[in-house]
Amino acid sequence: VQLVESGGGLVQPGGSLRLSCAASGFILDYYAIAWFRQAPGKEREGVACFSSGDGSTHFADSVKGRFAVSRDTAKNTTVLLQMNNLKPEDTAVYYCAAVAPGLRLLSLWDTPGYYEYWGQGTQVTVSS
Repeated sequence: VQLVESGGGLVQPGGSLRLSCAASGFILDYYAIAWFRQAPGKEREGVACFSSGDGSTHFADSVKGRFAVSRDTAKNTTVLLQMNNLKPEDTAVYYCAAVAPGLRLLSLWDTPGYYEYWGQGTQVTVSS
């Protein structure tokens, strides 16, 4: 099982980035993929989650209306995080994580310990 993030970089405030999470070694149809981020000196926090089974999504309040999460229709094994109107406080290392979801996804989607597999992360820096 492997998750590989890509798409991070340096962007000015108000700009956009699209992160990709490429999954291999398991059937994405049966998994939920979440995006977490961790800034220096802070705890890892859940940003967004996409459940492949029913297409449901979940977002942290801090990114609602700015971020979108979806499955890449061109690459069926990839989940995308579209980040718009980026702010300096969005600066962090972004990780994707996977879990075979159960009934508790709704309440645990943003809990790092709920996830089975993790990628290595990609740096996002928002600065002028």
